[in-house]
Amino acid sequence: MQFSDEGDSVISIWDPTNNFQGWHNILHGGIQATLMDEIASWVVFAKLGTTGVTSKMEVKLAKPMQMDKGPVRLVAKLREMRRNIAVIDVVLFDCEGTACAEGLFHYFTYPEGVAKERLSYPGSEKL
Repeated sequence: MQFSDEGDSVISIWDPTNNFQGWHNILHGGIQATLMDEIASWVVFAKLGTTGVTSKMEVKLAKPMQMDKGPVRLVAKLREMRRNIAVIDVVLFDCEGTACAEGLFHYFTYPEGVAKERLSYPGSEKL
């Protein structure tokens, strides 16, 4: 996955291949959840300047994500901070712009010094 920082969001375009299908021509729901979890972590990296770990995720698979339509688009945005918990919204769109999945992710975040020392966080300037 490649990520770009666009305003208050982090964006990723990803082109699935057949080995990621669950049912014929449908992107596996577990892969969708993984993609959303990954981009949520990049919100923590890029927007908060630290790292963290997923503490809770809620994923709603609203529509089948057909794989033969082309690349998918993920958009993630920080909803709020609750002390050291980042609450992040993620939407997964098909190439036609239809929202096929939504997620709400909670990340336990670390102070940047702890993230660098214990979790090998390189620092936001190196992302």
